[in-house]
Amino acid sequence: MPELPEVETTRRGLAPHVVGQTIDRLLVRDARLRWPVEPALPRQLKNRVVQALERRAKYLLFRFEHGTVISHLGMSGSWRVITDAANSEQDYRTHDHLALLLGSGDELRYHDPRRFGCFLFTKTPDQHPLITELGPEPLGDQFDGEYLFAISRGRKAPIKSFLMDNHNVVGVGNIYAQEALFRAGIHPLRQAGRVSRERYLVLAGVVKEILAYAIERGGTTLRDFLNSDGEPGYFAQELTVYGRAGQQCHACGAVIREVRLSNRTTGYCPQCQT
Repeated sequence: MPELPEVETTRRGLAPHVVGQTIDRLLVRDARLRWPVEPALPRQLKNRVVQALERRAKYLLFRFEHGTVISHLGMSGSWRVITDAANSEQDYRTHDHLALLLGSGDELRYHDPRRFGCFLFTKTPDQHPLITELGPEPLGDQFDGEYLFAISRGRKAPIKSFLMDNHNVVGVGNIYAQEALFRAGIHPLRQAGRVSRERYLVLAGVVKEILAYAIERGGTTLRDFLNSDGEPGYFAQELTVYGRAGQQCHACGAVIREVRLSNRTTGYCPQCQT
């Protein structure tokens, strides 16, 4: 599933092509996403100008004067920019479900083999059920070690599950939670309420560093993710524990182990993480 760095990479790639552009047409080739694309949406977006493209958690927010489109990539979704689409030889692929035809002649195509993504219009995005319960952004000022320590008191959930809960902080998905816990030296099964203030200060800093660096590297390519230019991310080349069970730890040489946590495989170093 694309995580925060992949979504932010996509946003940065799309923004120069779409912000300030008029939507000539929304082409719906297959409306059967996680929630069906509303039949009225092409009419609602026609001749409207995209005023901004923002990100909240793993959601892309296409801002218009009359409302906002919330786009989620689901498990396998991606946006691509087709420049000068009228003269392009790039035909629609089987799972290109949506296309935004822009006044510039460019085209934004949404590709999603599993169709778990969404493209929803709302006039009140801050009150939308997908947005209202979200925690702070991990790269924002609200998120730090003191915040994590305060909300973790009395919590018995494993620290990895706690870190991945979007009510606590958004966008720290499976890959980056594992990598952050490794760098912070915290075992993923340790109870969140039994992690000290000092360790949370380290963990929050590491989360920020890893996510910021992953964005610079274009995200992490595992199966389906491509950025808006159709290029893969490169953070996968620098993973320390995710997907490395049975291999040696880069730091101490111990063998990386795996456990199942909330139906997800979780890698950790038995020597470096306690």
